[in-house]
Amino acid sequence: MSSTPEPFEPSPGEARRLGMDRPITRRDFFDGVALAVGATALGAAAGCADEPDRSGMIGTPRLEVPAHRAYPPDLQGLRGNTDPALSVPHALRDDRFWGRAGRAHPTGEHYDLVVVGAGISGTAAAYLWARRHPKARVLILDNHDDFGGHARRNEFHPKERSGPLIGYGGSQSIEAPKAWTAEGKALLADLGVDLKKFGRFFDQKLYGSLGMNESVFCDRETFGRDHLAIQDGRKTPEFVRDMPIAEQAKKDMVMLSDHPRDWFPGLSDEDKKNKLATMTYAQFLKDVCKVHPDVVKFYHTQSSDEWAYATDAMGAHDAWASGYPGFDGMKLDDSKPFRLCSPSIIKEWDDESAYIDHFPDGNHSLVRLMLRSLIPGLAPGGTMEDVVTARFDYGRLDQPGSRVRVRLSSPVVRVAHRGDPARSRTVEVAYFDGRRVRSVTAGNVVMACWNMMIPYLCPDVPPDQAKALHEAVKMPLVYAMVQLRDWRAWVRRKVHQTRFTGAYWCVAELDFPVSMGSYRCPRSPDEPINVHMIRIPTKPGMSPRNGAVAGRYELLRTSFSYFEYSIRDQLNRLLGPGGFDAARDIEAITVNRWGHGYAPEYTRPWDPWYPDGPLPADTARRRVGRIAIANSDSVPAAYADAAITAATRAVGELQSS
Repeated sequence: MSSTPEPFEPSPGEARRLGMDRPITRRDFFDGVALAVGATALGAAAGCADEPDRSGMIGTPRLEVPAHRAYPPDLQGLRGNTDPALSVPHALRDDRFWGRAGRAHPTGEHYDLVVVGAGISGTAAAYLWARRHPKARVLILDNHDDFGGHARRNEFHPKERSGPLIGYGGSQSIEAPKAWTAEGKALLADLGVDLKKFGRFFDQKLYGSLGMNESVFCDRETFGRDHLAIQDGRKTPEFVRDMPIAEQAKKDMVMLSDHPRDWFPGLSDEDKKNKLATMTYAQFLKDVCKVHPDVVKFYHTQSSDEWAYATDAMGAHDAWASGYPGFDGMKLDDSKPFRLCSPSIIKEWDDESAYIDHFPDGNHSLVRLMLRSLIPGLAPGGTMEDVVTARFDYGRLDQPGSRVRVRLSSPVVRVAHRGDPARSRTVEVAYFDGRRVRSVTAGNVVMACWNMMIPYLCPDVPPDQAKALHEAVKMPLVYAMVQLRDWRAWVRRKVHQTRFTGAYWCVAELDFPVSMGSYRCPRSPDEPINVHMIRIPTKPGMSPRNGAVAGRYELLRTSFSYFEYSIRDQLNRLLGPGGFDAARDIEAITVNRWGHGYAPEYTRPWDPWYPDGPLPADTARRRVGRIAIANSDSVPAAYADAAITAATRAVGELQSS
């Protein structure tokens, strides 16, 4: 089974019907103003700039970013890990950078702390340092054209709406806040984030009051024809009755949900769980439950949006802990977490919080709150509510008079101590400004970038630590925000969220109904709205890490026109019976491509050292002289509180040395 099926290539008539021959208004490809010249020069060396479109694909040609557009959240088209943002890191990886770049030119700037990476972890490190040392000078460097890392903000401006329509292009929510780390909770409190307020901000009844439900779309890529199965409380036999699957598969699905057997009779509770930890959920269904292959196909993407890999890579014990079908007959003890479950499952075992702690732009608001407090004049306001609509002045991010500065589109290329790392008090940090390599000096450095990149940047890292850092492979994923002129077709189809069983995008869902401060979410189906779509490129049939590498290679060669076509195609198939017309109803698309997305947790059956150790992350995150290592990779876990905890540890290590 492939997790990367390509939708049917449209005929010219079908392409016109989908609106592929008509450009979307204000589509931008903002690839980084400061990097524009340098990325062109280094593109061939990096092997990732100016990737050709696939032949035969239909789409709109690239446009240069308008010079007057200086507010990155407004920009549409391909965002996230764009080719220019990746060009310098890839050139360093391939040992092709320094032969062209030349020597570093000192700026004469010295900082108490330089942070590499402007994501949640890097910004938190800068925030914590500045809070403890109010007079300190801090510089944050990042290779992207916007701050926030994977916590990305997408804005749209439909003419029918008085203010912006805000969406998230990455880190979604404050998940399971009661289970957050102490460091994460402390930062939320310091920023004035009152979690109790989200119960008022998030309208949990809106979609239900309109008769809308979650659903599964049995797509033609998997089963030969499309069928929408609505999860509206029907019993399992009714839910599966009209699905395009074999009759035996329908019986097997009823069995798994309603009366599964004890698959391991005679074994103790612990032995049953240990046995589950040796196999994936797909293997459990196929080899233990011996269900029809259509059942395995149906559940293939069940885990994709949360874990960035499908059920052929998810441990069966984690599937049990997550409530997947097939385990009830074994009567497993769920009063406490099983020791081999993934760390986040163990951490959140007793947290039954509703998934409502969400800013309209996701966790980008946490970064906005931190930076607004650090940089005078960056944005008005002072509360968690008003930060949502506050207009940030990006021109103030890197002002010479500011104690805290953020320098975007500035990929770091070298971080090295002056002299022996054990005794040196100064670190030189070099970065590429789009034209040449510049350098600053620092008393301390926090590496809050992708951990896998650190060995290419830091010659002072010992070989065993470099090896462990290289193992921090991230899971690729794509978050698309699609702005529609209205959502009447969703109401007619009686759905607000659907999981696709095997199409290109695995999830399509209406945005969370959150209103905060002066921001109001769409409440009438006649209003414009954002649709969130998720694509998981990870290749099946491999471990999560190997599947991530293979999937990322394909992802970086996928053109925006292909993303656009597949979005139009799948939404038409899902919503067409409700009157949806992609050519008419889609007004804007932003594709947030994260080739390096989630930090994968250690998990069985893939990581035999977990949980007893030694864990690669323990070696990877060791401080090296005046250089400390943060980022959620160093935990590892793909959650905002993990990023904050990593930042807190890194700052503490530097201050105690």
